[in-house]
Amino acid sequence: MKTHTDLDVWKLSMDFVENIYKLSANFPKEEMYGLTSQIRRAAVSIPSNIAEGASRQSRKEFVQFLYISLGSLSEVETQLMLSERLHFTENIQSVLNNAVTIKKMLNGLISHP
Repeated sequence: MKTHTDLDVWKLSMDFVENIYKLSANFPKEEMYGLTSQIRRAAVSIPSNIAEGASRQSRKEFVQFLYISLGSLSEVETQLMLSERLHFTENIQSVLNNAVTIKKMLNGLISHP
C-alpha cells in the first residue's frame, strides 16, 4: 500500500523545508519570532498537508489539502522575496526554482484524477 512518503512531491517538499531551515538560520536573531518563525511554519505546512490529504478517504479531501499546500508554498515564496529585500539573505533563485517545481507537481496532482 502506498502512502504520502511514496509521493515525489512530498519528498521534494521535505527537501524544500530543510533548505528553508538552513537559509533562515542566518536571519537576524531579532526575527526569530517574526519572519524566521513564519517562513518555517509555512514551509512545514507544505509536506504536512500533502501527508494529511493523502491519508484522507476521498479524492476531494486530498485535493483540498493539496490546495492548502499550494497556499503555504505561495506564502513561502513571498517571505523569501521579502527576506531578500530586507537583505536577510541573497541568492534565493534556486530555492524559488524548487518552489516552482513543487507548485507544478501539486497542480499536476490536483488536475489528474
